[in-house]
Amino acid sequence: MNHFTRRRFLQSSAAGAAAIGLNAVVPHTVLSAALRNPSDRILVVVELNGGNDGLNTVIPVKEDRYRKLRPKLAVPVDSVLSIDSELGFHPSLRGFADLLEKQKLSIIQGVGYPNPNRSHFESMDIWHTCLRKDDSRTDGWLGRMLDVRPSMAGGDPPALHLGPEKQPFSLMSRSVRVPSIRSLEQFRLEGADDGRFRDLVTDLSAAERPVENDLLNFVQSSTSSAIAASQRLSASVADEVTAVSYPQSPLGQQLKSVAKLIRSGLRTSVYYVQLNGFDTHSQQEAVHQALLRQLGDAVSAFMQELGEMGESDRVLLMSFSEFGRRVEENASEGTDHGTAGPMFLVGSQVQPGLIGSHPSLSNLEDGDLKHHTDFRQVYSTVLKDWFQCDPKEIVKGQFAPLPLLRSA
Repeated sequence: MNHFTRRRFLQSSAAGAAAIGLNAVVPHTVLSAALRNPSDRILVVVELNGGNDGLNTVIPVKEDRYRKLRPKLAVPVDSVLSIDSELGFHPSLRGFADLLEKQKLSIIQGVGYPNPNRSHFESMDIWHTCLRKDDSRTDGWLGRMLDVRPSMAGGDPPALHLGPEKQPFSLMSRSVRVPSIRSLEQFRLEGADDGRFRDLVTDLSAAERPVENDLLNFVQSSTSSAIAASQRLSASVADEVTAVSYPQSPLGQQLKSVAKLIRSGLRTSVYYVQLNGFDTHSQQEAVHQALLRQLGDAVSAFMQELGEMGESDRVLLMSFSEFGRRVEENASEGTDHGTAGPMFLVGSQVQPGLIGSHPSLSNLEDGDLKHHTDFRQVYSTVLKDWFQCDPKEIVKGQFAPLPLLRSA
């Protein structure tokens, strides 16, 4: 071990810190904040990318205009999974129907924002940042939350993005680095399984230093923490302990990975995954059916495993899309970009059932559903009642909370 120098240790430590998602710049105020214990609650975000057709997700079964405007895409009445006497789920959403029956699903209807934008990129940026294009957008709403919450104990990343996509803007932060990983196998600190490297860290961390150096203290302690986190993750990858059968879909496997990370003891507060393919301009029926089945089955399996591991009370799952689709189907048996749509919250602590009324199909705006609930109301409720954060600066405004959770 003597051939390792302090300089090589610092170089290895800095690289390790970056690999595990630690802050590259750590001012004294951040170090002080790290001493505080964060909440144990977890948020899992499932982004439905492309504009989910909310009207064929939560279906107004008794609306004549629905069938008149969608002669080919309207779901047959006898196939709909009943929510109440007026509304029902698409038949592929059996997983959501089961969660609703178990009182673990909240359906927030008519969600959107004023002056809606029908561009995928711009609308998603609005959802991610809570700001319009004319405003300065340098960070996302979840990134801003991470900035004001205590740092994770043990060097664990405060948030994780799983998947091959570019990291969502919502996780961009001024002071916190969030890792993006394709798979659990990638989320390992190189050298963490090497006994010599671990011994070196232990020896150098315990060594007396003639002069106190905050940066050196941080690098040494956070590298030790990074190794510990990597070892826990390695164990979670190798240890198949669940009897829950997840679908082999990308979303199913991503949520299975999230469950593993939670089971491993990782103290991460936010997990972010994405399901792509909802831009159904043509031949929508089969594509949308498959996507909704993937969503419902994956979330249902995830919640089942959380229940079996005794973690369901501290995990909240939120699903959204950047906009809904137009009410009238197009000539290609698809639907074009619209506006309002449903959001979903899943967990043991949600207020189950329908929140708000279904948007009117007879009072449209330029052929689109009118929203009555601002998405920032949902964010504000999650921030205030779930994470106990003041939402005003995070969502850039004051938005009335909603009755979405049973307990704060």
